[in-house]
Amino acid sequence: MGLFKKNPFGHILFIKKFLIRFLGLMTHQRYKGFNKLEIEGSEILRNLPESNVLFISNHQTYFADVVAMFHVFNATLSGRTDSIKNIGYLWNPKLNIYYVAAAETMRKSVLTKILAYVGSVSIQRTWRADGEDVNRTVKMSDITNIGVALDDGWVITFPQGTTTPWKPLRKGTAHIIKKFKPIVVPVVIDGFRRSFDKKGLRIKKKGILQSM
Repeated sequence: MGLFKKNPFGHILFIKKFLIRFLGLMTHQRYKGFNKLEIEGSEILRNLPESNVLFISNHQTYFADVVAMFHVFNATLSGRTDSIKNIGYLWNPKLNIYYVAAAETMRKSVLTKILAYVGSVSIQRTWRADGEDVNRTVKMSDITNIGVALDDGWVITFPQGTTTPWKPLRKGTAHIIKKFKPIVVPVVIDGFRRSFDKKGLRIKKKGILQSM
């Protein structure tokens, strides 16, 4: 029974662990080889509770930002400070890390569906759909799912809701904080837009100093 244990979203944990290990191995050199990720302040992660923690970050690519955070979070919880050196931390990753993402993005390909299984809380964007501006009401089931994720673990969100720089913050994050009262941890990233394409899948330029 333990082998097929699931998280609250029905994802089998040993499959999720395998995917995190595999994707971690495939992406580590993007932050510790082709480019260098400079990390600051990671030691605070070890003092956070197991759940109801909300990380609020700026956004530069669809996926490279989140993948880097998975590396940093797991490396730090394994005893490293401001470092993702040696990838042994992938052996026993934290399985209750989630990130908020647009549902339409996470359905586009086999790869995005795999990334969704790793930890996406997929929501319907209220302001954008299929490349067009829209004006939709918030789906209450999306808010509920974010609450479920917070109750189970840590959640990463990008309140700008876009990778376009200097966009204002969306109000949804404030509602989440007011409703669920999580511990809020701000994260600032840089260098990812120069390192990767917009999706964060293709390396655009090597030798870039990234920071988090």
